[in-house]
Amino acid sequence: MKISRNWLGTFFDRSLPEAPALADALTFHAFEIESIENVRLTKSNIEDQILDVKVTPNRGHDCLSHRGIAKELAAILDLRMKPDALREATSLDHATDAVSVSIQRSDLCNRYIAGYMQGVKVGPSPDWLKSTLESIGQRPINNVVDATNFIMFNLGQPLHAFDASKLKIENGKLNIVVRNAKEKEKMVGLDDNEYILAKSMLIIADGNADAAIGIAGVKGGKPAGVSEATKDIIIESANFDGASVRKAAQALKLRTDASFRFEQGLSPELAAYGMHAVAVLIQMLAGGEIVGFADEYPFRTRRVLNPISLTLAKINAVLGTSLKDSDIADAFTRLDLPFKQNGDSFTVTPPFERLDLTIPEDLIEEVARIVGYDKIPTTPLSSLDSARGKPHVNPNFAAAERVREEMMGKGYSEVFTSVFAEKGERVVANKADGTRPYLRSTLVPHLKDAYEKNKHNKDLLGLMDVRIFEIGTVWKGRTEIMMLGTADKSGVKEIPLKPVEADSYEDHPLSTTERYQPFSKYPFIVRDIALWTPQGTEPVEVLDAIRREAGTLLVRSEKFDEFKKGGKTSFAFHLVLQSFEKTLTDAEANAVMEKVNTAVKEKGWEVR
Repeated sequence: MKISRNWLGTFFDRSLPEAPALADALTFHAFEIESIENVRLTKSNIEDQILDVKVTPNRGHDCLSHRGIAKELAAILDLRMKPDALREATSLDHATDAVSVSIQRSDLCNRYIAGYMQGVKVGPSPDWLKSTLESIGQRPINNVVDATNFIMFNLGQPLHAFDASKLKIENGKLNIVVRNAKEKEKMVGLDDNEYILAKSMLIIADGNADAAIGIAGVKGGKPAGVSEATKDIIIESANFDGASVRKAAQALKLRTDASFRFEQGLSPELAAYGMHAVAVLIQMLAGGEIVGFADEYPFRTRRVLNPISLTLAKINAVLGTSLKDSDIADAFTRLDLPFKQNGDSFTVTPPFERLDLTIPEDLIEEVARIVGYDKIPTTPLSSLDSARGKPHVNPNFAAAERVREEMMGKGYSEVFTSVFAEKGERVVANKADGTRPYLRSTLVPHLKDAYEKNKHNKDLLGLMDVRIFEIGTVWKGRTEIMMLGTADKSGVKEIPLKPVEADSYEDHPLSTTERYQPFSKYPFIVRDIALWTPQGTEPVEVLDAIRREAGTLLVRSEKFDEFKKGGKTSFAFHLVLQSFEKTLTDAEANAVMEKVNTAVKEKGWEVR
């Protein structure tokens, strides 16, 4: 996520450290920093520093915003923030009956607020807003849309604005409905693409016209899009189920900044703060009158986070520290976590946006990162041999290692094939592809394919015959079974691999492989050469001469025949030619052989 240093500075009374110092603070206490970029904003001629912050998934609900990162820096660097918008009381009591909201799937939409404004004047945003959005890579559109984007990147609540005049009025009212799409219902998005919706997708509909005007949490629809002609707007500030939004975005191949935030999970309480902030900003930028709000909030009383209790002894036991109760109180205070202290016991009530704080260990982690991981003493682990004895060897591992050594000793090469298959007994929930939706119930089909693909490569591999084996799991009869499969010219077979008890891991040999090398995906060509040499000539001498002339196209060479006659020695060699860049032609292979023939003749050897 792109974070502007100048934007962060608006949350503090004093100047912030330079971006590298901020990056170090976040890296060692919260999140990794992908990069730092120095930018100059052309419209305002102001320099800025942009941090690309890699927010971890457990903090996506509160830190995908400038406010969230500012809170982190305030805690880490012990800086005082200006009054926090999310800690001040906000009210949407100014209700209106000009707009009604109906949520048909309260399990997928925890809250939906419709803010109704009239008489706005849509136009270009002021330079400060354009520059602020451009600094983090966002394209300014108009003052209303830019206001919704600014508040999203400022506080973390996705927002959207509809043109109210494009919605149907019945009995003097507008009606917003949150429902599932109809099968193959269509909607043209603000990007001018038409989307075919599935019944599982949640949409925002004009209830009076029964028409889709937005894909919940993902994309607004063009039928109700805001333009320069817009006078009246409905602002959406809602809370949608993260899994539902993610599935819709994936199915439509439509990831947006809004969908990314909903996918992380947001507190429904945040919707009210986002609505209040954007309504005030739009009125400042575009004028107009705030008519009122329609706030549909099912199960409101269930949204309070439970207090968490823990003791100083538990914190020190988990961290291996000797922290004092004052250290714990200081950490909670800097993190803006309301707490009550009773001696060495603490009870913390997490703020509504900190959905990641549910158990004592969550709070202990918070203490650790604010105190500093580097301040926590290291404790060497006790020896495994002395503490628990030597680790037990997994019986399946022992069996696989034993069979692997046996098969390789017999000249077999090990292969690994896919566990997914066209047929089987278990269907995969998240399919790897559309053609193999099952877990394999046998090794045979894939092992047979592997043999067919490799049996012609014996010359390239330097083998008399191709023999392969696989040790792998199959899913059959509702159980997982380890199998050994073999394939050679006599056929493909598989047998169950029985677990065996074995000695310690130290008794299993380590791999003796010294070097790995890539292979070419292009076909190879085999050429044979036989020649007479004076008696006493060594085959390695001949091979050296051949290899020098053949160059890098010669990937394998070996002697396959030798005999003596009339005071001379005949050698015959297999030469395997292959390119890493293209498919060799016969003409190119013949050219290599011509060079080889010329070279050996110059040495006085006679090509047969």
